Amino acid sequence: MNNIEKKLHTRSNSSCELCKSPDGLTAYIVPPKTDFNEDFSILICETCKDQIENPANITPNHWRCLNDSMWSEISAVQVVAWRMLTRLRNEGWPQDLLDMLYLDEETLTWAKATGEGDDDENKIKHFDSNGVQLQDGDSVVLIKDLNVKGANFTAKRGTAVRRISLVWDNPNQIEGRVEGQHIVILTQYVKKI
Repeated sequence: MNNIEKKLHTRSNSSCELCKSPDGLTAYIVPPKTDFNEDFSILICETCKDQIENPANITPNHWRCLNDSMWSEISAVQVVAWRMLTRLRNEGWPQDLLDMLYLDEETLTWAKATGEGDDDENKIKHFDSNGVQLQDGDSVVLIKDLNVKGANFTAKRGTAVRRISLVWDNPNQIEGRVEGQHIVILTQYVKKI
């Protein structure tokens, strides 16, 4: 056992710094760091290491241990806790813990450095009548005559709406210009061109 591993064992009382298991402990350098030192490393068990490195092997209930370990004063432990809670946030309970977890700016930058949390799972997505995902700036065509409330005109079927904007808090609405008027259009009445 080298000097850094000894320091990690002393710091963690020879138990996993995430789940507190005393079995199969190994030093783990928290990516993207590559320096093997105690500031960038944690002591973890084989189970935690396997589930961190192989997302397909995750057992969500195992990570309920983060309820305690996320409060660690060790930045490397906080980073791994944030990443695992982010990975599991669709389970429900991890999102509550994430809402409570505070990371200083430097630690949060480290936590996000591997791209964890950048996935679009929680991002609102807009789809046209055919199920094609819409993006800001797309062009669509109306598939139905639409009475435009407040503007006293009907937007005719087949009308092209260019450079749409997505309504970010409602996946069923987009905005665009029709006959010089800025209007809100339901996505179920458009088809991407």
